[in-house]
Amino acid sequence: MLRLWRGLKTVVQTSPANTHHYHTIQAIPRECTGSRISSRDRAQGRIPAVVFSQGLLEKNPSNRSPSRKQILTTERKQIRSIIKSVQLPFFCSTRFQLQIRAGSGSSVLLESGTIHRDEESGKILNLVFVWADEGTELKVDVPVVFKGLEDCPGLKKGGYFKMIRSSLKFQCPAEHIPQKIEVDVSKLDIDDRVLMHDIEVHPSMKLLSKNESMPICKIAPTYIENPEPIK
Repeated sequence: MLRLWRGLKTVVQTSPANTHHYHTIQAIPRECTGSRISSRDRAQGRIPAVVFSQGLLEKNPSNRSPSRKQILTTERKQIRSIIKSVQLPFFCSTRFQLQIRAGSGSSVLLESGTIHRDEESGKILNLVFVWADEGTELKVDVPVVFKGLEDCPGLKKGGYFKMIRSSLKFQCPAEHIPQKIEVDVSKLDIDDRVLMHDIEVHPSMKLLSKNESMPICKIAPTYIENPEPIK
């Protein structure tokens, strides 16, 4: 969806919510946990993983959802392939199908569902997922992507682009999680900025920010310091 913001001379675009799944992650259950078990899995080309209901993280016990947690192991080769095709940081705001099988090479399917990557790491030692059943309210960081820098009039006048936020945190139903938010800055002039509340998203999405008037980017002027007077 596109929207032209008067006075800002910019177009803000949000990519559509994930209407399909890019990959199906294959996993098998782990009966044992611990650092030694995890190290053995990594040595054998696997990545330990856990998938749970996000409601388990609620600080108030009365608000926690019924326990739904699985300790799993995944194939490193498949995870690397998925990350390469989906690309970080979009991997963390993408929904995936999950198939949990009885054991390595087994065709017995224990459970199938949809998961969402909830936490990001550099070198992936562990994976943390949350169940993303349709209608489930999730808290998710959605990456912000800026485009149009080469055509930005403010930059051509000598200003510089200042990125203030690289992602925005929302609470929304799993089926409406956008993979990314694109902000076109090709019409921004010096001192123009894009604010959090300028972003138009699905009405079911709630921006989790105490101050929605905070900017996410701006075109700042370049000031030349005055030389010290000659004494």
